[in-house]
Amino acid sequence: MHEWVASDALRQHMECVAACMGDYCGDYDPEQRQRWIVAGLLHDFDYQRHPTQEEHPFVGVTHLREHSDVDEEIIEAILGHAPYSGVARTSDMARVLFAVDELAGFLVACGLVRPTGLDGMAAKSVRKKLKNKAFAATVSREDILRGTEDLGIDLAMHIDRCIAAICAAGIVVARP
Repeated sequence: MHEWVASDALRQHMECVAACMGDYCGDYDPEQRQRWIVAGLLHDFDYQRHPTQEEHPFVGVTHLREHSDVDEEIIEAILGHAPYSGVARTSDMARVLFAVDELAGFLVACGLVRPTGLDGMAAKSVRKKLKNKAFAATVSREDILRGTEDLGIDLAMHIDRCIAAICAAGIVVARP
């Protein structure tokens, strides 16, 4: 991740996604927690260099297949987090990665406009901001809702759980 990503903001996003993945893994296969965290850390590692839909995450996945021992389930989850990839999210890992990715980005955006960051933030205020299409406009609300539906969970619970996971991981979301 550090070889490919110089952006502190992108690194923070990937760490937030990894924290959420580590938390959710406990519901599915707690013994695989490190693999789930790796999927979260690597899901956007090629984005800074290759941000287009034609390249991301395909360039990164090709690199992982040629230069690492990252297994195919992680690779498929990384491909599946991009709805335009055409790769179905058939594993629990892939469904969770998709469900936490856009939400983690949105939570960071919410935290950056609060004096206390994510500390004390609740689902109610996040849901209110989700309705404001101008706020964090590049975050796909459709993907957040689709991911939550795919997991069969309540949106408010999902939001609160991801906030708690990011905070528990010690990731500080604050204004510069």
